[in-house]
This record gives sequence, C-alpha cells and structure tokens, in this order.
Amino acid sequence: MTIRVVLADDHPLFLDGLDQLLRVAGDFDVVARTHDGAQALAAVERHRPDLLVIDLRMPGMDGMAALRELRARGLDTRVVVLTAILAEKDLLEAMRLGVKGAMLKEMPPRLMLECLHKVYAGGQWVEKRAVQAALEAAMRREAGAREVSEVLTPREVDLVRMVAEGLRNKEIAERLCITEGTVKTHLSNIYKKLGIETRVGVRRYAEEKGLI
Repeated sequence: MTIRVVLADDHPLFLDGLDQLLRVAGDFDVVARTHDGAQALAAVERHRPDLLVIDLRMPGMDGMAALRELRARGLDTRVVVLTAILAEKDLLEAMRLGVKGAMLKEMPPRLMLECLHKVYAGGQWVEKRAVQAALEAAMRREAGAREVSEVLTPREVDLVRMVAEGLRNKEIAERLCITEGTVKTHLSNIYKKLGIETRVGVRRYAEEKGLI
C-alpha cells in the first residue's frame, strides 16, 4: 500500500522535514511539493493524490481559499490541514468544507503519521484541543445569537455588526440603502435597548455576543 500525497507549505524547512518524515515512513509517496494554494490545486488536479496536506496560512492563495476551490471543482482528494495555530473559526469552516484531518505543526511526528493513516483509511482526525476550543466558541456564538435576537431586530443586528466593523453612519446608510437619519434613529433605539451610550460600547457588545 502506497499513499500518494501532495504537500503544500510556504516554509521550506518545515516542508523538507515533513517530506523526509513521510519518505522515511516507507508507505508514502510524495508526488508534489507546493508553496501556495494555487500550486496545490494544480498538483491535485494533475496527480489526483490520496491525500493533500496543506498549511492554512500561505501567501497568495492561502489554504482556506484552496479548500473552497477544491470543493467547487469537485476534487475528492482527502485533505488534512496543517497549521501552527488553529483558530476556532478556521477549524469550523474547514470541517464544513469536508476536511477530514487537522493537526498542529507542534504535534509529534508519530501522531502526524497516525493522523495521515487514519484519514487515508476513511476516518477523521482533529487535534483534540482545537476541537474543544472550536465547540466551546460555537456554543458561545449560538447562545449569544439567541440572546441578541430576543433584544434586537434583524436590521438592528446588521447595524451593530457594521458599527463594530468601524463603519460610519454615511457608510452604513449607503450599504443598507437608507438615509443617514434612519441610521441615527436605529442607533438611538439600539443604545436604549442595550443601555449603551457609545459606538465603542456597541463594538464591545458585538464581541461579547459573537457577532463579529
């Protein structure tokens, strides 16, 4: 059994180390080494490997953009994402895009090989600490969204998000196709409902409830 793999990472030293690890393992065939998402996609289309091991943080087309394109093109190569820091939102999006494995670069080589073997066999492997953090963050967002929906209207929630993004009244008005006066009225209602007096307070509220 030989597992054909495409590697994608923009750090040459780490790419060399991972390449060497797989070759020494004996049952992997590294068919391509790439340095960004576009190269990774081209290699997957050309070689149709069993596995794509891809870093999420790369210049140009990053790993997440490559995953979206991979799915859009209907390429069925199993994917393991590799990163130094696996943010909760990245993990959740990667899982929605069909990623079967996620591992941190600090993991011991033995566990990396175990992850790749398990994903190749049709299983799933996600680093436990990252999963727990992602699930907790998702639960906080869901609870926050329920609480917000009981206080604010959908349009007011949109305004809170835009204020939190730093948009001024004129920009909000243009985006929502309403007048600045209407924006001011909405904001006045939001301030009263939330007991907040400043835009900084609105941003703080949005962060606490997971709206941004």
